[in-house]
Parts: sequence; structure tokens; C-alpha cells
Amino acid sequence: MAQVGGLAGGKAPFKPQHPQEVRELVQLLNAHTKRGKGGGKGGFSVKKATFTLPTGRTVDSWRLQDWDYKKPYLPTYARGLFTCQNKDGNQEIVVRGYDKFFNHGEVRNTEWRNVENNTRGPYELSVKENGCIIFLAGMDDGSLLVCSKHSTGARTDISVSHAVVGEQWAERQLGALGKTKEDLARKLREMNATAVAELCDDRFEEHVLAYPPETSGLYLHGINLNLPEFATYPGYEVGKFAEQWGFKKTMYVMENDIVQVKKFLDNVAETGVYANRETEGFVIRCQAHENPAAPWHDWFFKYKFEEPYLMYRQWRECTKAMIAGKAPKYKKHQKITEKYLTFARRRFQEQPGLTKQYQNNHGIISLRNQFLASEGVTGADVIQAEIAGGEYKPARDVTMNVVLIPIATIGCGKTTVALALKNLFNWGHVQNDNIEGQKNRPRRFAQALANGLIQYPVMIADRNNHQKRERRQLMQDVSSMLPEVKFVALHYVHDRGNYDEIRKAMRERVFSRGDNHQTIHASTDAGKVEGIMDGFLQRFEPCDPDSEPDNGFDLVIDLDVTANSRDNLETVISQLNAEFPKLFDDMPSSNDLDSATSDALNVKPGLKHTLNFGSDKKRDRGGAPAEQQKERQRQKQPKPRKMEYFCAKLHEGRVLRILEAVFRDLDSETARFYCQLKQMRRIQPEFHVTIIHRTAQTAHPEKWDHLCDLHAAAYEEAAAKNGPGEIDGSSLNLGMVQVQLERVVWNNRVMCIVARMLNASENGFDSVNPIAHVTVGTADQSIKPKESNDLLQKWMEEGTGGPTGIRDVVVKGSVVLDGSVRGVLQRL
Repeated sequence: MAQVGGLAGGKAPFKPQHPQEVRELVQLLNAHTKRGKGGGKGGFSVKKATFTLPTGRTVDSWRLQDWDYKKPYLPTYARGLFTCQNKDGNQEIVVRGYDKFFNHGEVRNTEWRNVENNTRGPYELSVKENGCIIFLAGMDDGSLLVCSKHSTGARTDISVSHAVVGEQWAERQLGALGKTKEDLARKLREMNATAVAELCDDRFEEHVLAYPPETSGLYLHGINLNLPEFATYPGYEVGKFAEQWGFKKTMYVMENDIVQVKKFLDNVAETGVYANRETEGFVIRCQAHENPAAPWHDWFFKYKFEEPYLMYRQWRECTKAMIAGKAPKYKKHQKITEKYLTFARRRFQEQPGLTKQYQNNHGIISLRNQFLASEGVTGADVIQAEIAGGEYKPARDVTMNVVLIPIATIGCGKTTVALALKNLFNWGHVQNDNIEGQKNRPRRFAQALANGLIQYPVMIADRNNHQKRERRQLMQDVSSMLPEVKFVALHYVHDRGNYDEIRKAMRERVFSRGDNHQTIHASTDAGKVEGIMDGFLQRFEPCDPDSEPDNGFDLVIDLDVTANSRDNLETVISQLNAEFPKLFDDMPSSNDLDSATSDALNVKPGLKHTLNFGSDKKRDRGGAPAEQQKERQRQKQPKPRKMEYFCAKLHEGRVLRILEAVFRDLDSETARFYCQLKQMRRIQPEFHVTIIHRTAQTAHPEKWDHLCDLHAAAYEEAAAKNGPGEIDGSSLNLGMVQVQLERVVWNNRVMCIVARMLNASENGFDSVNPIAHVTVGTADQSIKPKESNDLLQKWMEEGTGGPTGIRDVVVKGSVVLDGSVRGVLQRL
């Protein structure tokens, strides 16, 4: 992002919108909606909603799933984004929320060591208000647009009332200063900005913290520029704007030293009270960069306090269960919660009308405060007393009795992560596949976990647990055997809008493993395995922490099924360390994580099961003769894969670094397509120069036969050393060639690098393509990499610019890479 002031600038930033950038952003978002027939492609999906305003104009709201914000290369990370077509016929951003930000330790960037290394001050620590977010912005017709997170004030929408009440508060606050909504709309439009406020009004909706009438209203805590990238006002300027336009101001603290930031937050976390007022936590605003060479950009993360807010939420959910005639379920704060529920029952008997109010989210805080007053304590007092008496142990003090429960399906990588954790920290691990027989297996699985907690601080419950009934059984059984247990969900998120990519990732994991699994024999049961995998996908019930039984988890860690196990392993460790730091002594290094993942991937299964626990024996008993059974086995053997092409494979990291260097200093217009490929995750996973494809073998039979002979000889040599079952034919190195990268060429469909093969012809390694090249990526899945040939032909004939839309840029310096010549086999 071009620096436009922001937090570090100490003054109000400004930058106008660029119609071309906004148009491309809208096109990218629309391509990932189901309506655009691209839902889920590229690893994320978008929900689009169109709202009609009182003026008759329409605005579009764009919404990503929360877990998608953890993925790299999204078109935007805005959480709360509205666009419309303005009077000039151009698309424009009318409302822009914050970039989605995460709790400390929730993602890799918010691990404290990374915060220390990759951020700079000044650090603004603003009190986290406890209401609902409201956006205010100016339309080009002079009207004020007021939205909640993803909705306008259209009265047919369930979340409408938030925007409606927000607009009412805006009118009231502006009127007190003699100003109008139109005045605010003009001002915000001049600034190309969105005002971000928190609606805090207990008469409308109660949350956890109290906002009586004298403290109710719109608390202004941010002003964002209406741009695809994130740029926001510093706290000082936000405060000035709040005073000028009648908003309530959010309290914040300034610090320049990240060490002092951590010290301040830890001190407040002990009581959950700041400035004589309970608070849910702080939002920390600063600037960050990905690495020392990258530019600084505005960045937020949050530091949420655990208690007494979890206790307050427990009381609220228990009260609602009691009103509904259900038995309240709770594990923590048992004595005080029993007292509270007795008090609540008596109050509901005395005033029956309170029940209906409570069900409508009114009177929650009042009832809680009446109870605390009757006991003569505050929430913080309760927590401190429980800690002193040993009844309550904060998560930060937990050292044992933790059970990790994957929520997954076949091929997610759960066992790889489990084995890596076991090797790194000497934790216990129970695989469901090792529980023999079918009789009472769920209970025996739970018993094995409880027994393991006698020896290990953490046990890993390695089974799919993909349905709620399985999670309920497991947590109930383990709790009945050992009450003081913390349950952590390792939730492999199955976004239904991204099922194609998820299914592809899982299928590749399972079939690359072959028969190296206790129950899934991919090499010999391929058709059956695919059916089983699809069945799991259809039955998968995602984790819902707000309902039974998933509200029994003490922590939910969302994991990306399409990510590699090494990345998911790091996510698990970082979030566990943030929540339960005393489970760990020395944290592993990056190399340790690499080694643990590699070792886990190479573990051979011990006990093996058939897919249906012995039914194969019953089916064959007295069945077909031995010769027929042998023939069936021969037919089941997979056919040898044919050769697809030969290439000179290049080091992926080197090529990516060269591309970054090429485009780093170019203007945004020239670099746009490259940035689009990155954002859409359309850059190739590996890079090579094609020497010859199987479709060209008729035209170049001698070259094809020569390379096939080299490959056959290399295979025989490797098989003699390692055995034929251990050889991956696509990994055999047939020789080396030097590849010089000369020029990057692209249009709006495909990008490639013109390459020169040095000293290649003498070994038969020169390319049969008219122009040797490396394909970088294509704009979407329908465009095949071979289109690079057509692009380069046009480039040679017609040059750049003009109607072709072709562009090119020289790779500076003499960039020569080593290429490993390989034969690539067909996938199936």
C-alpha cells in the first residue's frame, strides 16, 4: 500500500479511490460468489447481498467467511465492505470496515514473538467497547449511509434494527450540535472515509458489559479510507472528529515500547478492570510488515481478557437453558453459578415478566448485578477468590489434563499433526484405529484417553469426531472419568463453498499415501475409498461453539484443510501456547517443526484393519476358487502411469524471489496482473521449462525416445537400490541444465517468463517449443498453462501494447538458474 499517513503518520491520511482498482476488486469478489459460478475457487468464497436504500439506489455488501481471512492473497481483508455504482457509472467503495484482526496468539502474525519482531509504534491501546459495530459514510447524492457489519437499515432484514438504531443515535448526537446527517455525509465523502462506531445501548440490546442511559450511544473508534487496502486514522484524529461531530470517544492509551504494551495488558488482565470499569479487552493499533524488506502498513490485533466475562456468559446461557426447561450445563465456577441460578429462579418467581424480557436479551446485566450485590462482591472478586481457593485455575495456569479433539474427515492431516505434536512435546496419542473390535469402542477410546492423562499432560484423541454425537459422547465419557479436563477442538474447517478444493487436497493426501494407512487402502480400494471420503464430507457437522455439545470446548482452533500439515501444526502450537502457556517449556524452532512434520509423514502404520472389520473374510469363505480370486487381485492392480512430459524443474523459491524483485519497484498499473495472480492464488505451485510434451512425440520421436530411455535407465538404477515400490517416477533427476530468465511477458490471461536453455542441445535437453519459457500463472482455472505458447507467438509477431494488451519487462542482470531434468508422469 502506498503510505498515506495512517497510524504512524500522526495526522489524517487521504487518498482518493481509483475507479479501475475498485472495478477489478468487485470483479474478483463477484467471481467468487456462487452467483458468479466461482464460489470457492481460489480457496475462498464470497457472499454478496444487495440492499435497496430509501432513495431507490442499491448497494452491494461483500462478506467472506471468518476463517477465510486467515488465508494469504485475498483481494481484500475488509470485514464490512459495501460498494455501489455511482452517478458516473463507476463502481466505488462506499463503506469500508477494518481489516479482520485476530486475538493475540490466534494466528501466526499475532504470536507475541512475531508482534515484537514485525511491528512498530506508536501503539494505540483502545478499550474494547462491548456493543455492535456501525458504519457511517456519505453517498454521492448527499445522503448518509448507515450500516451494521453486513447490512443496511432495510427493515426486512433480521440485523436491520442495529443499523436503524445506529442511524437514530447519529441523528440525536448530531442534532445536539445543530448538525444534520447530510452535513456528516458531505464531510465523510470529502475525506473518502467511513466512520466506524460501536452502538452501545442496553435499552436496545444487552451484551456482557453494562451501558446505562447516561453512557449509551455511538462510540467512535475508527475512521477508515474507502480503499481496497487498509488505511486508518490515528487515535488523536479520531478523537478530534468525535468531538466535532457529537460521537462518544473511546478511551485509549499510547505506548511506544512493545515490552511496555505487554506489561500493561497483563496487569489489567489480572482484574479485567481499567479506569474503574470492567472491560472485555483492548484493541492494539500499530503498523506492521511481513519482513524487513516489505513496506509498513496499518495493522490491528486484540487482547481479550478471559474472566470474568466467560463466567458472565456462562450465567447467561445457563439462565436461558433454565427458562427453556433444560438442565443448565456448566463445568467452571460451579459453586458461585449454583448460587446465581438459585437467586435467578427466585427472582423469576417473584416477577414472572422478567422471564420474557430475559429471553429477548433484556435484564441480563441487571439480574447479574443484583446477584453480585446480594453477595457483596464483584466479578473480579469472585475470580480472585476461586483462584485462591483452588476452585478455578485460569487457562494461563493450566499444566495438565488437556485433551485435543480433532473435528475432521479422512485426508485432513489430523494424524500427521497429532504425531508431530507427540514427538515435539512427548504428549499422549490414542488412535481410534488402534482400538480393536467393535464392541463398546467409543467408551474404550475415551477410557484410553483418561488413562493417558495419568502419565501425559496432554492427550490427543485421534479420530474424525466429525459429527456432534461423537463429540458429545467423547467429552461426556472423559469428563465422567476425570472431571477436571480442558477440551480443545482442532477444527478442520470444511467451508461448503470451497468443497472442490478441500476434496482435491484430501484426495491427494490419501492417494499419495497409498496403502500406508490403518483402514484406508488407497492403492487397492480406490473406488471404495472415494465413496467413503465423500460420505464423510456429506455427514460433516462443523464446530458451533454457541450450541451443544461444542460449547463444552475450552478452546476452538480453526485449521485450513487445504493448507499443509506443517502450517496447521504451527497454528495449533501458537494458539495452545497463547491459551495455555504453562503446557510448554522451550518452544520448538522452525527447523524442529519441519523435522517433526517430516517424521510424522513417514510413520508406517502398525495394526491394520479392513474397511469393514472382517466382512471380506465372510464374503470369500466358500466363495470363488483361488484362481478367480487371484485374477480379481490382478485386475485390481493399478496400471502403470504413462509419461506426460519432460521438463527442466526450477527452484520455486528462487523464481518467486526473482518475480518479487521484478515487480517490486514498478508502478501499480504495470504490476496489477502479477498482484492479481498472487491475490487469487493463481501462481503455479512449481516452475519448469517444458522440454517436450507427449502431444509432440510424433513430431519429435527421436527426442521423446531418447528422454524415455534416460528415464527408464534412471528408474532401474533407483529400483535396484531402494526397491521398485519406493520410487516416485516423477522425482528422478535425468541431468542438469542451466536456464537463463530473460523477460516476463503477460496479457490479462496468462503470465510467463521467456527463458534460454544454455548448453542443452548437446544432451538433448533443449525445448521443442518455439520459445522456451516458464509459465508463472493463469487468471482462472479455465485457462490452461499451454496458452503461454499462443501469448509468446503474438508477442513475437505484434510486440507489446496496442490491441493485444501484451506487456513485458526485462529481468535485470544475468539470472541463471539450475534446472533438474525430469520426466513427469500422468496423474491417473
